[in-house]
Amino acid sequence: MSDKLHPNEALKENSDFLRGNLAEEFADTSTGAISADNQQLSKFHGMYLQDDRDVRADRRKRKLDKAYSFLIRVRMPGGVINPEQWLKMDYLADNYANGTLKLTTRQAFQLHGVIKFNLVQTVREMHDVALDSIAACGDVNRNIMCNPNPDLSSAHAETLQLADEISAHLLPQTGAYHEIFLEGEKVLSSEPEEEKIYGKTYLPRKFKIAIAIPPSNDVDIYAHCLSFIAIIENEKIIGYNVSVGGGMGMTHGAEDTFPRLADIIGFITPEQAVDVAEKVVLVQRDFGNRQDRKQSRLKYTVERMGPDGFTSKLEEYLGYKLQPAKPFEFTTNGDRFGWSENSNGNLNLNLFIPGGRVIDTTHYPMKTGLREIAKIHEGEFRLTANQNLVLSNISPSKRKEIEPLLEKYGLTTALDSSAMRLNSIACVALPTCGLALAEAERYLPDLITDLEEILENCGLRHDAITIRMTGCPNGCGRPFIAEIGFVGRNPGKYNVYLGGGFFGQRLNKLFKESIPGEEIKPLLTPIIQHYAKERNNGERFGDFVIRTGYVKATTAGNNFHTLT
Repeated sequence: MSDKLHPNEALKENSDFLRGNLAEEFADTSTGAISADNQQLSKFHGMYLQDDRDVRADRRKRKLDKAYSFLIRVRMPGGVINPEQWLKMDYLADNYANGTLKLTTRQAFQLHGVIKFNLVQTVREMHDVALDSIAACGDVNRNIMCNPNPDLSSAHAETLQLADEISAHLLPQTGAYHEIFLEGEKVLSSEPEEEKIYGKTYLPRKFKIAIAIPPSNDVDIYAHCLSFIAIIENEKIIGYNVSVGGGMGMTHGAEDTFPRLADIIGFITPEQAVDVAEKVVLVQRDFGNRQDRKQSRLKYTVERMGPDGFTSKLEEYLGYKLQPAKPFEFTTNGDRFGWSENSNGNLNLNLFIPGGRVIDTTHYPMKTGLREIAKIHEGEFRLTANQNLVLSNISPSKRKEIEPLLEKYGLTTALDSSAMRLNSIACVALPTCGLALAEAERYLPDLITDLEEILENCGLRHDAITIRMTGCPNGCGRPFIAEIGFVGRNPGKYNVYLGGGFFGQRLNKLFKESIPGEEIKPLLTPIIQHYAKERNNGERFGDFVIRTGYVKATTAGNNFHTLT
């Protein structure tokens, strides 16, 4: 490995704590783009420069610039917002973005299609309702996730508070965001600016945290850099098991890159959680790979040091030992759809949002319906890690007002979808993601429709099978732990993976490489038929394809690419 630092390290160090000359570039009306260096810095403020790849070739022929716009990702720990904030995001989507809201797999909003000249105004209007995009991207801790609708509803408030506390503690301290987007001028101080946790070069790469409440692994803790698993006794959270070293992304053709499941390294008390989060970040800051960004995630640090070595270093930073991990059980990583009751007597309604895209169509005015509900709703909106939505803390009397709106706008009709569709995830991919090699969000619904014909014939309509599709191998939709995973390889072609664990506990394995979309249905049909006929009682699809020899089990990330 070369000792030469990646160029991004110097860029961060010389950026004046993430300022660069972003303010000047955002004010430049001569182009809709920004420089390559500022594109890197803008990510720390929750923004990506993109262009519409559907029109790229035509604009090139007409000698026009690319159709540039920005994605803005909102920081919202635990995915919880109030109705006023929902209405503001709805308004911003219509007035500054492409008219839609994307609910992400990290329990956040994404606005797509925001042109450069509307960025500052969009951020200011988000700020008016206490929302921001600070650290939603970049080499820092990103949006922290937690179970939005746990079986033990009283545990949600405690885990949400922890998500808020860790998020605030790990938030970058630079004033750059406020100066660029809100105040317009640098705040002068006699004290030199510093980042006490991150330092001038921040982290080697992005960092992701989740909090789970068993038996639901809906936040996919094994796919995260750091996770806290709530341990409950007598309906109280007594502490958390800690896991480190998970991550999904890899690079096609580079076998030294691979998805990795997190290792559980011990148990802590609730009072220790923020400290542990900080010290895990510090170990990654100090020991993560800053030469090769393909090797810079925490998963590779843990892989290189070993779980025991990493834990030893973490305990050195903490100044105390972790306790032995406590037993727990996961049984699912899907959402609790439909109505459920809280311990306070109020209700939650978990809605299915196809592809996480809140949009009005001719036959399904979802966006309008949710807007009308937000006008009368007195509880919260909770975004799920599976791109769905929970209307939470609905009083029994308010339910009587909300149900006619659900009926009018057809918001619960999607709950009648097949269990496979209800357990599906797709990343945005084309046309806006510059990394996408193939379609995902726009294609997966049609593919599932094709597969549903087989499921119906086999009597499997109500049998949950996790299915996920991403346009590239970076893993934003966590495809490598799905029972059936599709990862874009080339336009219209996908690597097909089988054998992931139903509750996110096992990586899948490559089954077929570079398969055209039209060949996926005939490829999977005999396997689904075989599963319907010969599965054992209660056997999950991912377990079945391993038992019957379609793929070998992936026992660790470092053998993900081996077929034996």
